[in-house]
Amino acid sequence: MKKLKAILIGAGLRGITYTDFIAENRDKFELVAVAEPADSRRNYIKKKHALSNGLCFTDYKPLLEKGKIADVAIIATMDRDHFEPVMEAIRLGYDILLEKPIAPTPRECEAITSLAEKMGSRILVCHVLRFTPFFVALKEIIDSGKIGEIVSISQIECVGNEHQSHSFVRGNWGNEAKSSFMLLQKSCHDMDILQWLIGTECRQVQSFGSLTYFTEKNAPNGAPDYCIEGCPVGETCPYNAVKLYLKSDSDWFRSASTKMVNPNDDDVKKAISSTQYGKCVFRCDNNVVDHQVVNLLFDGGVTVSFTMCAFNKGGRTIHIMGTKGEIEARLEDNKPIQIYTFADKAVSEYDYAAMGGEGQAGGHSGGDEGIMEAFYNYIANGEAGKNICTVERSLKNHYIAFAAEHSRRSGAVINVEDYMNSIKNEEDYSI
Repeated sequence: MKKLKAILIGAGLRGITYTDFIAENRDKFELVAVAEPADSRRNYIKKKHALSNGLCFTDYKPLLEKGKIADVAIIATMDRDHFEPVMEAIRLGYDILLEKPIAPTPRECEAITSLAEKMGSRILVCHVLRFTPFFVALKEIIDSGKIGEIVSISQIECVGNEHQSHSFVRGNWGNEAKSSFMLLQKSCHDMDILQWLIGTECRQVQSFGSLTYFTEKNAPNGAPDYCIEGCPVGETCPYNAVKLYLKSDSDWFRSASTKMVNPNDDDVKKAISSTQYGKCVFRCDNNVVDHQVVNLLFDGGVTVSFTMCAFNKGGRTIHIMGTKGEIEARLEDNKPIQIYTFADKAVSEYDYAAMGGEGQAGGHSGGDEGIMEAFYNYIANGEAGKNICTVERSLKNHYIAFAAEHSRRSGAVINVEDYMNSIKNEEDYSI
């Protein structure tokens, strides 16, 4: 078995997830270097993978200046920090596991894809939902013909009110200038999975949405800038930073707010007293939408209604309607997929949780482990599994999100191919 040497650029929660897989599969991977500005996270990687000081960097540039020292690069920086390290890694000859989105602008996505093709670099984009037992099962049911040809799909991404407040209001993805627009950063997963399930190209999109609730006008009377300073509605506010972070049982929230691995209470108190994670959720610099709908038209007349909304407990639901039957399912609750067939008026169940594989306990409902296995097989063995999403395929599905956002801002129905061509022809067709 060939062992792949890897470097990591960006040891945030996503980067750590991928390298934790490496630590558990040392027969397949060896991490040889890391670049990460946060001391706690960089030191966590250093210790877990027994890296020398000379191969731990606070910035990606000195790491890549060493040349090609591994087989693959895992790049999991913030959205707006993808472009330069990805381009340089391609020039050095790395194959790459790239956290989604590819980049925050169409032109940067095009440049990365074009250079990868020119240099022969294999880039696998982390559309991890393709590897969850849930969506693998849906794909198998559709491809079996049990519900006939797909006519229409209704899919809802329930972001979750706490997740929205943490990541897309207070957090790294709340302000588009610092990351990217909401549909790209959060729902390019969904644009990709819809295209993968349907199997044809998206032709037209129309979208509506806005930032409705998490704004200063909705701040309670007397609310301070920081929750820890004492808020008159703190006891009942679901977004009280003291409750959400300091008193939380979730290691994820505590780690994300401090940018540390295994922070203590003092670390969390410091974070919610002085960083954006402690601010009143109605007094942040966020400007991305908190709800959005997208109507999509695919080849063959297949229609899709997609909703992304913050105001729920979280999860994804999907209703697939075909010429011979329908599928209804919800990710995250582990309940069997419901299949209704018209001919016999019968309801059957598909227990995807019993499929085996990575299991539902893994990150992204098993998808994180699945994509790492697929990445290894793709690079080490040349096996392009049916679930992988290359950068070329991902680019087309990113364009669905770019076109939808242009529609949301302009109010127009957008032809996806025309939009794509306008970017390639360098017209002034901004999002």
